[in-house]
Amino acid sequence: MLASSNANKAREFEALLAGIHIEPMPAGFVLPPETGDSFYENASLKARAVHEQFAREGRASGVPWVMADDSGIEVAALGGAPGIYSSRYAGEEATDEDNLRKLLRELEGAGDRRARFVCVIVCIDPRGGEIRAEGVFPGSITGAPRGESGFGYDPIFVPDGYSLTVAELSAEEKNRISHRARAARCLLEQLGGGNLT
Repeated sequence: MLASSNANKAREFEALLAGIHIEPMPAGFVLPPETGDSFYENASLKARAVHEQFAREGRASGVPWVMADDSGIEVAALGGAPGIYSSRYAGEEATDEDNLRKLLRELEGAGDRRARFVCVIVCIDPRGGEIRAEGVFPGSITGAPRGESGFGYDPIFVPDGYSLTVAELSAEEKNRISHRARAARCLLEQLGGGNLT
């Protein structure tokens, strides 16, 4: 069970976690605000909140495995910012384009363009035990956006070993090398082929 009502996100993780069926959380479930100080804390907050809602409901089917993720981009020249604030870097109502423009403005003239995407997945088992997986995707920031696919900071992020931005890569290639893909592989190794539904 994914601690999100986003069916597209559930399908994305199901593709990354080959062989594991993942459903979005039921209607009426509520996620807490992301008040943690790290990707791990935010992912854990969401996973535990949904796990506790299942436990309170006392469903006949029992409490399922619950997973949540938190991710963002860390830029070396900005001391790791925007980090956990990546999705709201330019403000609470900011669009992807607003966040991207702000990041490029703050990096104007910077010689150090190193950056990395980070994804942390937290899974809570039916008894409340926790598994944590992390994926790191290193690269650098371009001077201007390039590419039409992807979202967020993809148009300005060039992975190490590549000359194209993530927004210029195919969806298949992105899903093979991204921070989410790396975190998913780490999770699968720990689960040994378990089931999260």
